[in-house]
Amino acid sequence: MLKPNLNELGKLAKDKHNENKKYFDKLKKKAPKNLDYVMQDLHDNEFKRTDCLECANCCKTTGPLFTSVDIERISKHFRQKPQQFIDQYLRIDEDNDYVLQSVPCTFLESDNKCFIYDVRPKACREFPHTDRKKFQQISDLTMKNVAICPAAYNIVEEMKKKLPL
Repeated sequence: MLKPNLNELGKLAKDKHNENKKYFDKLKKKAPKNLDYVMQDLHDNEFKRTDCLECANCCKTTGPLFTSVDIERISKHFRQKPQQFIDQYLRIDEDNDYVLQSVPCTFLESDNKCFIYDVRPKACREFPHTDRKKFQQISDLTMKNVAICPAAYNIVEEMKKKLPL
């Protein structure tokens, strides 16, 4: 499969938006019984040929949500009290969640590696969430991720071929 160029990804995602929305609306109404298995396969196949270090667009353009468990783990890694970590790096967003004060991510290095990779937030570990169980429940998130992540874009395109609705 052709990997979308990052510069074209936003336009491609926009062009597919209505098609994807219709597809996901149908998927929510009647998800195939094997959806989780198909998604796991599509996800695994895509990430066999995708090197996130070549892109890191997720780290450059969006910030993860930090759970209290994430904050505990990362602040411990920095040998800080959780409140020190919060004050230094995070803010509370409109949904009352802890997020980074700014993007690109503070912890992204110039070679696209993550400075806190081993203790990174759960949201980062699970991104782009294309192997999530009950995948049909996160269609709004997936539609956003398709515009950010070339792998997510490819996975959704493959999904529509594998599971026509």
